Amino acid sequence: MLDALFAKYDRLVLFDTETTGLQFHRDEIIEFAAVVVEKRNGAVTVIQEYDELITLSPGGFVPPLIQQLTGISNEDIRSRGIPKTRLCCDIARMIAGNTLLLAYNAHFDLSFLFYLLLRDGDPTILKGKDKLDLLTVYKDRHSYPHKLCNAIDVYGLSGKVVNSHRAVDDVLATVEVMKAMETEKADLERYVNLFGYNAKYGLDGKPIGSVTYKPQHYDPIAPLYML
Repeated sequence: MLDALFAKYDRLVLFDTETTGLQFHRDEIIEFAAVVVEKRNGAVTVIQEYDELITLSPGGFVPPLIQQLTGISNEDIRSRGIPKTRLCCDIARMIAGNTLLLAYNAHFDLSFLFYLLLRDGDPTILKGKDKLDLLTVYKDRHSYPHKLCNAIDVYGLSGKVVNSHRAVDDVLATVEVMKAMETEKADLERYVNLFGYNAKYGLDGKPIGSVTYKPQHYDPIAPLYML
């Protein structure tokens, strides 16, 4: 499984964020979770799970709607949050080497990650890292709606994983979605550095320099890499 990806990369890092809002340059990450996957003795193996709440900048707070959605309170952040600088160091170690970065709706999470590193770490650690958006893959294969919870249902994973709007649960769900996608059709490597976006609304935020963006329909027409 995932032979084509592991033929090129030593490690896959799937990650997810929970944030105070949707504005990359203004809002902040409140939870960061990641799963590190390697192939050992021929088997796809999770070698690390990472999940931390993150302290906010002075005056920052978790809006009530985000508290309701995620269950993360301001008190949780104050009592259990780690400094942003520590998170940046942890991420640098995690993605070092020949690593592929993956997420479901990767443009969103990568945009927040870039601004975090710009303020509190070293954004150059993202340079040269290939990126794979599993939402783009799902949109190419299945009709609207396209949320992670929809992928979980379609791939029959509801009894195995949960989409709880907590980063740790969502990233573990994303690992299983990735495996199901590979079983469904072994072409994930064709989507590396290729992100789809809604042509009606355009790309949200700044493009990532190493990524090719193409408009993508609600319903599958042909693989995006063939258009």
